[in-house]
Amino acid sequence: MIITGKDLQRIGVPQGKAVTFAKSIATNLNEQGMDKINILSQLQQIIAAPQSFINQPLFSALATLLVPATEVPTDELLEIPKPYHVFGKNLVPAAAEEQLRLATKLPIAVAGALMPDAHVGYGLPIGGVLATKNAVIPYAVGVDIACRMMLSVFPEIPALYDSQFDRLKKALENETHFGIGNLWKARHSRRPSHAVLDAPLWNDIPLLRSLKDKAQAQIATSGSGNHFVEWGIFTLKNDELGLKAGKYMALLSHSGSRGVGASIAEHFTKIAKARHAHLPPSALNLSWLDLNSEEGQQYWASMHLAGDYAQANHHIIHRRVAEYAGLSPILQVENHHNFAWKEIHNNEEVIVHRKGATPAGKGVLGIIPGSMADEGYLVRGLGETNSLASASHGAGRQMSRKKASDSITKNLRDEYLKEKGVTLLGAGLDESPQAYKPIKEVIKAQSDLVEVLGKFQPKIVKMA
Repeated sequence: MIITGKDLQRIGVPQGKAVTFAKSIATNLNEQGMDKINILSQLQQIIAAPQSFINQPLFSALATLLVPATEVPTDELLEIPKPYHVFGKNLVPAAAEEQLRLATKLPIAVAGALMPDAHVGYGLPIGGVLATKNAVIPYAVGVDIACRMMLSVFPEIPALYDSQFDRLKKALENETHFGIGNLWKARHSRRPSHAVLDAPLWNDIPLLRSLKDKAQAQIATSGSGNHFVEWGIFTLKNDELGLKAGKYMALLSHSGSRGVGASIAEHFTKIAKARHAHLPPSALNLSWLDLNSEEGQQYWASMHLAGDYAQANHHIIHRRVAEYAGLSPILQVENHHNFAWKEIHNNEEVIVHRKGATPAGKGVLGIIPGSMADEGYLVRGLGETNSLASASHGAGRQMSRKKASDSITKNLRDEYLKEKGVTLLGAGLDESPQAYKPIKEVIKAQSDLVEVLGKFQPKIVKMA
């Protein structure tokens, strides 16, 4: 099927960009099985009443171009931002606060908060928390949907690191895999399986159906960047959680929903941007989906499936590494820190986006890691209203990846690791401890948000 420029001219498509947009629509409709006559009829309807098609993702670009300027809808930002609070203001870059301030001027915004590990991101800053009314913002959840932490604590004492170092090191080397693609071929004839891969939702939404093979290929693997799996020493301050105060062996992991989450984020962000093409350019990455819309419901369901998938990845990794090492956990704690939740705040149901922020409702357990060499923390939330019951998700970067790679030498990094007694099994200089804010200062700045129950000191660290 070929639709020519003459065909488009005949039905009234104006010259210029409109022709390009119309041909793109024609190609898409043809791929969906529509014939030439019906495609031209559809295009005629858009030309006759472009305003009616302006919020339909496939037709939005052409419809927007054809609507007279006086009729183009706008997504007006609020003149006065909704209330927000910044924790650890001396640790937070001004540009990150400006991003949050912009987000709280969205017409759907209810309140916001910025954590002490915050730095600039796409749309909402990393370390940003935003409550909205019946709407979800894909970029305020993040590209790595359900990036999360998991801690397993074992009854063995830390002296095992000296007597069984090689076995523990090989457990990480053999049972963890980082990066893109099917990472199981080299060492395993059979891919790991998990019930999450049998969830009916994979077949209910076309996008998820196209991601099923990728999900299977990447199950139980970790991403690159700041993702890790590491052995360490966990120190519990007091008798808590059914354990005696003291030192234990522990395993800590950080990763998300891999290519599945990234594809979901990209797909629904495009739809959201098409819906809100008239936002100011500075706010376009904060485009949202109404939860009453079909696309909003599909994103919400897909986000939750990505969350289940990310959790499954961690569970398999911890099980395989522990089994290789011959250990069984006596305590496990886990939490998302790139997600959106339906919660009640100030007697109102809102959607709370935590992009690089840890849930910290009253009594809720969470994990805040440091760096490859600096301690992480097991915390219990205090339910602080001004933070929307949130806390930081880590130390937070104080250097961009490029600046870290350019300014931190391998010797400088390795000397720091040696001082801390850490064995590193792979990572770029952009993940050096010096690239991060001092974790102790970050924790101190949120003493109103969480109480510290214990610390995790890395010992053997595996990264991409």
